[in-house]
Amino acid sequence: MVPVTVTPGLEINNRFGVFNHTDLIGLPYGTKVSSRNGRGFVYVLRPTPELWTLSLPHRTQILYIADIAFIISCLNIRPGSSVIEAGTGSGSFSHSVARTIGPSGRLHSYEFHEERATKARDEFALHGMTMVELSHRNVCQQGFALLDEADAVFLDLPAPWEAVPHAKLAMKKNRVTHICCFSPCIEQVLRTVNALNRSGFTDLTMYETLLRPHEVHQVPKLVSIDSIVEQVKLHEIKKEQRRLQQVEASDKKRNNLKRKREQTEEGGPDLDLGTGDQKRRRDLDASHPSTAVDVDSTVTKHTLDPSSPPLNHKEARLAALATSTPMSKPMPEVRGHTSYLTFATLLPALNNEMVMEKNDDPDNVGARWEDTETTDAFDQLLASIPEDELDRVLAGQALADG
Repeated sequence: MVPVTVTPGLEINNRFGVFNHTDLIGLPYGTKVSSRNGRGFVYVLRPTPELWTLSLPHRTQILYIADIAFIISCLNIRPGSSVIEAGTGSGSFSHSVARTIGPSGRLHSYEFHEERATKARDEFALHGMTMVELSHRNVCQQGFALLDEADAVFLDLPAPWEAVPHAKLAMKKNRVTHICCFSPCIEQVLRTVNALNRSGFTDLTMYETLLRPHEVHQVPKLVSIDSIVEQVKLHEIKKEQRRLQQVEASDKKRNNLKRKREQTEEGGPDLDLGTGDQKRRRDLDASHPSTAVDVDSTVTKHTLDPSSPPLNHKEARLAALATSTPMSKPMPEVRGHTSYLTFATLLPALNNEMVMEKNDDPDNVGARWEDTETTDAFDQLLASIPEDELDRVLAGQALADG
């Protein structure tokens, strides 16, 4: 699979033949186009993130659809979300996120390698991904330069634990946000989990995505127990009929031999048995009696009305599916390990941030912490109480203290 920018006047030459770009212009997606020299054909497909993942130029190890879909779902990324991606790489994950968040969303992507960042920026511009903002930056040391901005963070870094504190600063504090770290080694996962715990993240969970393809086959429908019982009964009846016919043939043969012996002893001609060839044929017929078989009762044939039109391919397939059952079995080989996905949740911060009021002490010895949010809430509570009720409560408290 190869991505192609259709340009009038150019040609595609591959092992399937020669294809002129001009012949592709105006064709609906999904069209099958034959080559000019008749060697093969190609399909014109709509560009999607899934196809781009399969055909992009690899600058780094990329994420594939199984991991991408799972990450986007667990991070709760949706249209309008603000997402941070550290480790742009080849841009496989970036394309899927850009489609999910749409024009109203924002993807802040960071890449440490300058050359990879430049190539990825050119691809994003070529594909019209205006919602992506790509920066060349070492986020582990310099951070994301964002504050309370992201709904979700994805870290595809060699040392994601170094970027976790910076990611917390960039994540929104007024709602539930999520983070995912993509690490190929379990040692990286352990260090990342420790960093997430120290930074106050909760609901830490690790997943490993493995594909298990299934082979699907159409098998005939299972026969019911009643029909099997009827077939067994019919078989027993026919078996008994054959036994009685054999007994009757044996008795008939014995009687014929006895009568022949008696006539021979009397010296009279064997009028009933005829010539020698006729005798042998009659003896053979008696020893192998023909059994009448009811074909209609043992074999069910599909008969069609001769006057009815023949079935087309679609109708024949539907008829076959009606008399069969789909069955599946897993493939014996399963695709191996790619990486571990470590997810965590950052809950909204409580509105009790502490501020420090400095006094004139140069050593700041008299510095104290004040819970400004709690003080404001208490002042609002006092303002809501009627004055007479507040005076009564305070007077009662004064008496109690006295």
